[in-house]
Amino acid sequence: MALQLGLRASGSGCRLLRAGRGGAFPLWPRGHCAGSSLDPALKAFLEENTEVTGCGSLTPEIQLRLLTPRCKFWWEKADLWPHREPYWAIYWPGGQALSRYILDNPDVVRGKSILDLGSGCGATAIAAKMSGASRILANDIDPVAGVAITLNCELNQLDPVPILTKDILNLERGRWDLVVLGDMFYDADLADSLHQWLKDCCWTHRTRVLIGDPGRPQFRVHSIQHQLHKVVEYPLTESTRQENNGLTTSSVWDFQP
Repeated sequence: MALQLGLRASGSGCRLLRAGRGGAFPLWPRGHCAGSSLDPALKAFLEENTEVTGCGSLTPEIQLRLLTPRCKFWWEKADLWPHREPYWAIYWPGGQALSRYILDNPDVVRGKSILDLGSGCGATAIAAKMSGASRILANDIDPVAGVAITLNCELNQLDPVPILTKDILNLERGRWDLVVLGDMFYDADLADSLHQWLKDCCWTHRTRVLIGDPGRPQFRVHSIQHQLHKVVEYPLTESTRQENNGLTTSSVWDFQP
């Protein structure tokens, strides 16, 4: 798969992800735990149209339901998918790096409160839970991602994490020991909003921020670069390289405003 997205990568062999973002979306109430009331029909739909996989990523110990070339909707026209574009169904390289780093360095999260911003498939939240985080919130604006995160928690024999499907950038800032976000600097306006929001978190609550990114152009040229310290860099697996137009590594950055 080659990620041809104008979103987080520059292209995708998955036809569903060639369309742009858009459309309205329902929201769960703040603090709603998706695991408590999964829609049976949506749960069955995701189980039927995703594949459980743990191979080909930096974290083979985490099982995830993802869209793969063996899934029917990988090849279908985008308008046949009955929900928002399934960006959660790809395990993006920035998230892979964050999850690998947390699993290898559990003290980063052990006993701490963690916000996984733009959680997607939930892998980084799962890594934090595996590593002993005391409180976790997975945030993604797509309610279908919330269901997928819950299913992925269950795949890994974990109790579901709480999930918030509102745009957290428009809410009052909570107090977190650590905010993690991967592959979110794909749009200039969003990057500017994230930069300010993360600075406010750091200044107000002394929150630590870790960012995962494989070095996409939008991230490399953003002014946030002046406030980053590289923590670790991982070589991507061959399959992830092929899926991301030849990107070869993914890094974790410590944000220090």
